[in-house]
Amino acid sequence: MKQIKIVTIGGGSSYTPELIEGFINRQAQLNIKEIWLVDIEEGREKLEIVGAMAKRMVEAAGLPWEVHLTLDRREALKDADFVTTQFRVGLLDARIRDERIPLSHGLIGQETNGAGGIFKAFRTIPVILAIIKDMKELCPNAWLVNFTNPSGMVTEAAIKVGGWKKTIGLCNVPIGLVKMANAVMGVAEDSEELFTKFAGLNHFHWHRVWDKDGNEVTAHIIDEVYKPENKGKYAGVKNVRDLAFNFEQVRDTGLLPCSYHRYYYITNDMLKSEMAEYAEGKTRAEVVKRTEAELFELYKDPALNYKPEQLTKRGGTHYSDAACEVVASIVNDKRTQMVVSTQNNGAISDLPYDCVVEVSALITSHGAEALNWGSFPPATRGILQVQKAMEEVVIDAAVTGDYGKALQAFTVNPLIPSGAIARDLLNEMLVANKNYLPQFSAKIAELEAAGVTYVAK
Repeated sequence: MKQIKIVTIGGGSSYTPELIEGFINRQAQLNIKEIWLVDIEEGREKLEIVGAMAKRMVEAAGLPWEVHLTLDRREALKDADFVTTQFRVGLLDARIRDERIPLSHGLIGQETNGAGGIFKAFRTIPVILAIIKDMKELCPNAWLVNFTNPSGMVTEAAIKVGGWKKTIGLCNVPIGLVKMANAVMGVAEDSEELFTKFAGLNHFHWHRVWDKDGNEVTAHIIDEVYKPENKGKYAGVKNVRDLAFNFEQVRDTGLLPCSYHRYYYITNDMLKSEMAEYAEGKTRAEVVKRTEAELFELYKDPALNYKPEQLTKRGGTHYSDAACEVVASIVNDKRTQMVVSTQNNGAISDLPYDCVVEVSALITSHGAEALNWGSFPPATRGILQVQKAMEEVVIDAAVTGDYGKALQAFTVNPLIPSGAIARDLLNEMLVANKNYLPQFSAKIAELEAAGVTYVAK
């Protein structure tokens, strides 16, 4: 088996222990020679802490893998076979701004949805394109496995703008939804007895489920999970407040929703909940920042050589393990069925052929083969097409730094009212993010000259 080199950009992330654990669990499938953990100067301390822990984990597993820590991305990328990305431009403080600034205007503040999601894309897409530029020179045959949010838009930028066709995007949300379906149907959490099929966009997909006898059980699961009397019976994702959907609406779609659909189906309910958290200084980003600080205190323990259970509280559990499975499936042509962001290629007939969608796919040695879904009914088709158009405009704005395109993205987004509020929110967020948006630097200077300021809220 060919020896492989794996590079993780954002190696100082609190998720890295899960990534290392995932590779250790697949040691029989992967002949790993080197793992490089890469970060930036601001992440040096975290890289050193989590990197030392990664080395302890590998040593405890009795493996001869070399684990390298570096702040030099180009040094790490040379001759890499796989590059995984899990970075956050601006660190968690940027996420806090993404959540708190929209909420200060009375709008949804969320990491991948609404104005916050747009600005995360603005900060992230230029960086993924810079990484790809280095990869073209230093590891032209490598696979890029992205789980940096917003994963769908970042993956589409990598493929369509960066030209890196060997890119697969990941999300942990479908994994939790599969586990929920298994719980409803009374099978083991990790059972493959049910067949589950997803289609849509990252954090904006729907799914259907069949049992081993070929009977569709989607409607039964909708009833069990979303009937008002069953509220709270099945846990949702940690990142999204588990408020009740309108049951009749979910049942009418005939499809199981993504947890993030709450932001679009019950917007006011979610906003009311977020505003209460905002007033208490307990937005999700602020909670995550405290949780992460606790995790890194654990990681400092020189005796800790395994992934601690507390990592599941971080909200992104299973991301890293999914990345490891993608790598193993490509290396071994396992054809594992997974939910990934990849080019549509006709899988969803309602969306452009070459756009990136999040769908069930087989992961082969040549990449992701999307399973055909077909078309959606009108209610879901309409909101899906609006969301895809918004993503395309966001990517265009992120690449060009065009203010008009950024304003168009805000206007198309269903969670942002058009007009003066969209313009004022956009202007404030541009100034607040000026250190991470070089493509918008001229416009930001113009806004500041006109008196636009940002004060932490």
